[in-house]
Amino acid sequence: MAASAPAVLPETGTRQASAAMIWSALAVVYVVWGSTYLAIRVVVEAHIPPMLGMAARFLVAAVLLAAFLALKSGPGRLRVSGRELLGSAVVGLLLLAFGNGAVAIAEQTVPSGLAALLVAAVPLWLMLLRVGGGERPRPLTWLGVLIGFAGAALLSLSGGDTSAKPLSVAILVLGTISWAVGSRYSPRLGLPKDPLVATVYEMVIGGTAMVLIGVLRGEPGRLHVGAIDTSGWIALAYLVAFGSLLAYTAYSYLLANAPISLIGTYAYVNPVVAVFLGWLILSEHVTAKILLGGAVVVLGVALVVTAERRRTPVAPAVTAPRD
Repeated sequence: MAASAPAVLPETGTRQASAAMIWSALAVVYVVWGSTYLAIRVVVEAHIPPMLGMAARFLVAAVLLAAFLALKSGPGRLRVSGRELLGSAVVGLLLLAFGNGAVAIAEQTVPSGLAALLVAAVPLWLMLLRVGGGERPRPLTWLGVLIGFAGAALLSLSGGDTSAKPLSVAILVLGTISWAVGSRYSPRLGLPKDPLVATVYEMVIGGTAMVLIGVLRGEPGRLHVGAIDTSGWIALAYLVAFGSLLAYTAYSYLLANAPISLIGTYAYVNPVVAVFLGWLILSEHVTAKILLGGAVVVLGVALVVTAERRRTPVAPAVTAPRD
């Protein structure tokens, strides 16, 4: 992943992208991925083994997306070079098999609030990777990241749930690091120019790796289809349609077209969405601490967005070359 000499990675991709497209994709990632904490929790509590459940999520989504692209533009649209396939494999393994897979495994014992806190550390890992690559982020960006993380911590700790096992927490931390590495270096891996095609191969390879990991963990022996209740199937279908097809495609688009620090702000907003949905759907109690944490998160996001827009303006178009 790293070059032989220190290099500054571009913050943007090759394709021109309007500000409206970028912010629309970011809004999808903000809202939909905030809801997937709840959906994943429902899936693993519905007697669906975590790695096999997430593998089904991404493999089904990949088949549906590939079929749509082939019907719309012909099978030739799915052709990729060996280098593009390799790049897609690396991203699929880092983001999906190791990143998303870690979240699913951890949420068997880690409360959703604590999971949101740990995933909110992704921008911090991204910042460290940027510094290691020779970049010097603006002080305002640093401040925004730290404030956003503090807000996410306040949100996540408001429940007081301490049921998480240390091993699960460690797995989740490793998953966030894997996700950050994959997000940071994806622009230089030679991915397919079409983000939808890239998404297909990332989900196929990541999902296949999840199946293999699930087999190694002995998950097939714990899978009893008849024991899965309706809520589990609904949650899995939601993850396929919205968490994978919609939100992951939007995330792939953002990786190719938007500043990585701007993309990383989703990790601050997702906990806010998760808390809101818990209150709306599960009638969870919203305390003053939760409201304060949400306000701090929004402040952190605002600072990061302000700093990065000054550094590399998003509007009217993103045209910086890809490494």
